[in-house]
Order: sequence, then structure tokens, then C-alpha cells
Amino acid sequence: MAAFKRVGVVGCGLMGSGIGQVCAQAGIETLVREVDQPTLDKGLGRIRKFLEDGVAKGKVQASDKDKILGNIKGTTKLEDLAPCELVVEAVVENIGAKRDVFSVLDKVVKPDAVLASNTSSLSITEIAATTTHPERVLGLHFFNPVPLMKLVEIIRALPTSDAAFDRAKSFVEQIGKTAVVCKDTPGFVVNRLLVPYLLDAVRLLESGLASREDIDNGMKLGCGYPMGPLTLLDFVGLDTTYYIANIMFEEFRQPHFAPPPLLKRMVLAGYMGRKSGRGFYEYGK
Repeated sequence: MAAFKRVGVVGCGLMGSGIGQVCAQAGIETLVREVDQPTLDKGLGRIRKFLEDGVAKGKVQASDKDKILGNIKGTTKLEDLAPCELVVEAVVENIGAKRDVFSVLDKVVKPDAVLASNTSSLSITEIAATTTHPERVLGLHFFNPVPLMKLVEIIRALPTSDAAFDRAKSFVEQIGKTAVVCKDTPGFVVNRLLVPYLLDAVRLLESGLASREDIDNGMKLGCGYPMGPLTLLDFVGLDTTYYIANIMFEEFRQPHFAPPPLLKRMVLAGYMGRKSGRGFYEYGK
């Protein structure tokens, strides 16, 4: 299967900038789109800083940094993604926003281009339904931080064709990631298993069974996890986990997907984790 030469990324936030970077690192001409120039400049600056830090630590060659940055261009127009053979959407986790992007992409890219969403929880089939070629739509769910995390979940929606799936799988291999394949269901594989685990950790704390430190140390030292569940919740964002848990509970109506009252109260109080300076632990500015 022919290698991808041109790839587009819609969104240059935390995930979009990482996706753009790994595409450029694989030698692919990458076009990243943001809603306005200041947001685009911030996203491209994030990529530059990541690579500069890599050079400073001796993990990236200066010549490689320049080559990677040379493979990335930015735009504020979705129409500029017309020549791309594959486009990954990485905008805000909102079904309306994603459907708006896909309805425009559907009109501007070539008929055989693959359209992928980086959603972590929303229905790919529902996103695909806004297009005239739903057979070329699928999910490519990357993990944060994208340049370091090896996994990509490939999600097949009901209409996804074998041709689109095969091309997406070859793309994941081309950028040096490992693919796991799953059907279109909330949480896919990783979050379907991870979210109930994180919610149970909150329930343990809420019930007074153990302290936050003992819950985290129990899972780190007893199960070999790199970080405990409450530390991980702070890292991911309590609001993000709360949002995903609600979507999963709405779909399955099973109690282990229901967010515990403590998680809801913390989100309402603005305790979102590291990004807000406070979650289950407190963080300096």
C-alpha cells in the first residue's frame, strides 16, 4: 500500500499539535488547521518547544528538528486541506463541532481521502452520518502525550469500508505507532476499562476506606502501574473523566460507569487537577 505523502490535522491544541508532530517526524507533508492565527501560532510553538527540549536533552538531533518543522505548515482555512490523502480531526470534544468540521471536509477533500476523528468518547457513526461518504470515516484515537505514547485505537464505524480501514492501519504503521482495532462504542477499548477503574478509586476515597496516598501507592506498588489512579485523574483532568463517564453511563446505564458524587462536586468546585492547580492533590503554579 502506497505511503501517505500529505496529511491534514484539524486542531492544533494539545492533541492536534502532537498528531501533527508525529506525522511530520515520519516524513509526511503535514498541514495543520486552527480557527485563527494566534491559536495556530500557539500550537506550532508547542511543537517547536517539544523538539527544542528534545535537542537540549540529547534525544533529538538539531538537523532532525529543522527537518520535522520543515514538514509542517499551518492554515486557518479548512479548504486548504483539499489535497490531503488523510485528515485527522482533533477539535473540542463536542459532537456538533466535530460534525461541522466533517461536513466541510466531506465537500473539499478528494473522494478517496480518509477522514478520521480523534474523539475519545463520541460515536464515529454519528459523526460519519453528516457526510455524503460515511464509508471513508473512522476513528483514530491517539493518547497524550502523542509523541511519546505508542498506541492508536482504530475505530470502525458501521459504514466504514475495508479500503478506508486498511489505509488507516497503514498510516498508523507509517508513523511508528501500534494499532488496536475496536468497534464503535463509547470508550472504545482503553477508556472502557480505564474509566470504571478511576471511578472506583474515587469511590474508595469517598467511602473513607483509605487515604489518597495509600490508594495510589497500592496500585503503583501492588500492580506496577506508573502512577496511581488519583494522580492519573489529576493528570487527565477531573472534568474530562467526568464528561466521558457521563457519556458512557448514558449509553450503557450500568452503575460502574456513573460518576461518584465526590467527582461531580470537585468538578463543580473547579478542582480539575493539574491544569487548575488543584485536584485530589495540590500543585504549584
